[in-house]
Amino acid sequence: MTAASTAAQSREAISAASGLARQRLGRLVIRLSTLLLGLIILLQALYAAGWTGIGFTNWQPVLIAYVLWSAALCWGLILRDGEAGWRAVFVLPAILFTLALVIFPTVFGFFIAFSDWNLQSANGRQFNGLANLRQLWADPYFWNALGNMVFYVATVIVQYAIAFGLALLLNADIKAQKFFRVSFLLPFMLSPVAVSWMIGKSMLEYRFGPVTNLLRKLGWENPSLLTSPWLAKTTIALMDAWVWIPFMMIMILAGLQALSKEVQEAAKVDGATGWQGFWQITFPLMLPVSMTTIVLRVIFQLKLADIVINTTSGGPGGATDTISSFIFREYKDRSNVGYGTMVAEVYLILIIIFIALLLWATNRFMQRHS
Repeated sequence: MTAASTAAQSREAISAASGLARQRLGRLVIRLSTLLLGLIILLQALYAAGWTGIGFTNWQPVLIAYVLWSAALCWGLILRDGEAGWRAVFVLPAILFTLALVIFPTVFGFFIAFSDWNLQSANGRQFNGLANLRQLWADPYFWNALGNMVFYVATVIVQYAIAFGLALLLNADIKAQKFFRVSFLLPFMLSPVAVSWMIGKSMLEYRFGPVTNLLRKLGWENPSLLTSPWLAKTTIALMDAWVWIPFMMIMILAGLQALSKEVQEAAKVDGATGWQGFWQITFPLMLPVSMTTIVLRVIFQLKLADIVINTTSGGPGGATDTISSFIFREYKDRSNVGYGTMVAEVYLILIIIFIALLLWATNRFMQRHS
């Protein structure tokens, strides 16, 4: 064996030993930093619950510890995995950001949900077990708002039908096509808050609104569009649809423009009428786009609150309430943080279950018609 080969083997051995030492150091850094962060969070949680006298006056030190743990985690991954660790570091900030702004607030929300915490009370936050959950189960206003959400979500089907019709119209060869496309998109460019004030608080105002004055001239003595329960609910649904139908229309229009013109022309050559061509060719080919559009619109609809809050504040008598507007009033008007958080967490669970079932049903429907 030559001296050169011996030296090479020695360098490889040293490099392997150095790499093994870096891996061990990386694992040690990750484990120790994670353990330290977990202990700090546990200690602060116990202190906040009143079960120990050792802790911080606020959660700022926990935030600092989380930032330091994030840096230690990145360093540990680089030491442990080398090149793969560097690749993971590029993805890690997004994961840590989601963990800090989505996962932690949700978990912390469950912590608050099992508390009696009213900002107007001098007692502060106190653990009350399942009291908030029992109150929610017996709260008629919550169940009323949940029933209203069924109505608002059901209107998505009507919005989809209108949006599909508009998309077919704008996809056809008509005059001023670009003008109509921009015009139909204008409502989507407005904030729902602006729409609720512009239409709900101005045009539909009971005494001086131009729409209500016109209805009086047409013979309607009491055009109370926002004070009658069913009329108010329908009016809010119409305002919400006016804002969001353009969103559905533009997605469907994009799908229509991506369809092959040859298939439709072949159907016309075979003697298919316009309705047959739509129902047997266009609509089945548009099912993936349609299902995606409906699911996204349902997700947005489940968060409906701004129009309700600005026009009726959930009235009359909770007839137009949504879960989100109900939670808003629990926080703002009653300062009931504990119960409002319990409602929000339960609603989150219901949304997850509903969306999961909707996606499952959508996939089954697509498989049957593929």
